[in-house]
Amino acid sequence: MPRRAKLRVRTLASVCLVAFFSARACVAQPQQVVDRIVARIEDDIVTLSEMKDLAAYQKLVDGQAEPNDRLLSELIEQWVVNGEATAAQFPQPAGSEVDREVARIESAVSNSQVLPGQAAPQAYLQRLAALELTPAAVRRTVAREIFLARYLDYKFRPSVQVDDAAIQNYYDVELKPALLAKNQAAPALDNVREEIREVLTQRGINERASSWFEETKSRLNIEIEPSAGTSAGASAANGTGAGAP
Repeated sequence: MPRRAKLRVRTLASVCLVAFFSARACVAQPQQVVDRIVARIEDDIVTLSEMKDLAAYQKLVDGQAEPNDRLLSELIEQWVVNGEATAAQFPQPAGSEVDREVARIESAVSNSQVLPGQAAPQAYLQRLAALELTPAAVRRTVAREIFLARYLDYKFRPSVQVDDAAIQNYYDVELKPALLAKNQAAPALDNVREEIREVLTQRGINERASSWFEETKSRLNIEIEPSAGTSAGASAANGTGAGAP
């Protein structure tokens, strides 16, 4: 499995700074850990900061973060997909596509956070600050998610076949009861046939991807650090962002 093309700086050491206008020697301070390894995958690593960034992003777009074990599992799955997609020279999403999705997220967050007399962009930036996310970090995550989701679609969609019986069953068993529970009339099947087909296709893609992840991970050398699940997503899940462990 190839290494990722670019890896973020993994650790930072405490540095003794000397003031320009002071002749006094700088006193060494105890080293402060600002990041740590939470998992090793082959010759690569996953860091606590990556888990916290993912947790904060989930809080931004979904309102809550997944449990720590699921965050780590998702990062490992991203590593698997990214490695294969990069090796296959699968194209990255266009910048305009990333721009549209970032704008959609900004609009959704702003509409839910804006206060009377407050500009929507200001509300969005304040929310990012509360989660300790930067606009650049959001953009990177969006680009990665589009890239990985598109590769999984490319890899598994051709093997998913949805027949009329499956569409009818979804309509009768899932769609109609869900709408009736909300006191809404169900549309005619023919009016939603293609929408149902796509829902079932996506379900099939997810199922195949899940099986592929499990099979692939069983062949990889993956080492999880004992402390990996102790604090990675806690602060972001509570809405306070990715602070120091």
